[in-house]
Amino acid sequence: MKNFEVIIIGGSYAGLSAGMSLGRSLRNTLIIDSGKPCNRQTPHSHNFITHDGKVPKEIADLARKQVEAYDTVKFHEDSVIKLRKTDEGFETETSGGEKFYAKKLILASGVIDLMPDIPGFAECWGISVLHCPYCHGYEVRDEVTGIFSDGDMAFEFSKLVYNLTKNLFIFSNGQSALSKDQKNKLAQNNIILVEDEIEKIEHENGNIRKVIFKSGKEISLKALYAKIPFEQNINASGYLGCELTEHGFIKIDSMHKTNISGVFACGDNVTMMRSVANAVAQGNFTGAIVNKELAEESF
Repeated sequence: MKNFEVIIIGGSYAGLSAGMSLGRSLRNTLIIDSGKPCNRQTPHSHNFITHDGKVPKEIADLARKQVEAYDTVKFHEDSVIKLRKTDEGFETETSGGEKFYAKKLILASGVIDLMPDIPGFAECWGISVLHCPYCHGYEVRDEVTGIFSDGDMAFEFSKLVYNLTKNLFIFSNGQSALSKDQKNKLAQNNIILVEDEIEKIEHENGNIRKVIFKSGKEISLKALYAKIPFEQNINASGYLGCELTEHGFIKIDSMHKTNISGVFACGDNVTMMRSVANAVAQGNFTGAIVNKELAEESF
């Protein structure tokens, strides 16, 4: 079968949640996923009620098993390399050469984190180099902690992390863009700004031991929060003309609709609030809205 009512690109938390909504609504749905979630290195997921502390893959595997129980939802494991709008809806082409068609398209494709060229950084990502204090901060509370960021982003982020630990450093990885007033405020709270360039992160199986600087300085840490750039997993703007926000997220309205009629988006690709709980909630909502739109069109 090549024709579906809905194609969901991305089979992680948002995509699976949308799939369950659609499966329970008897919609013929295809979920296409490459099997490479952004949190695949993360040992435990937190701040998701009823699943707090579980391994992310354990949550995803259970979700997929439950979605597979709905006969109208099918899965295809591959990467999407092209999207095209047609007269009837949308064409999706995978790296394996398969083409699938659907009336509606849900982009739950997530993002790709762009790692800095610092040895040890990528190996620690999701383990001790962290993106979210809500997801991981409790586990490293009161520990010696760093923030890999600079400027307004570092200043605002430090307020959240300071609530969890007072043993805090900011690593600007070079001359800082923080203002004089911001530096004074950090100093008042005993937050230490380090402007030396980082040479590498010393770790053991992804657990940080110390940050080593090109100047020869070394600082032992338990955790490092990092605000790093990203790019979309799917070139939705290039393929379909979907608008992006100034921060690089797919732009959606309150109904999770993009600017392209029939294309919806949910999950990490639309918001900086990256968490399992948020992705599940967004996917559930998006699936319901897509079903409603299909119902109205066929009534």
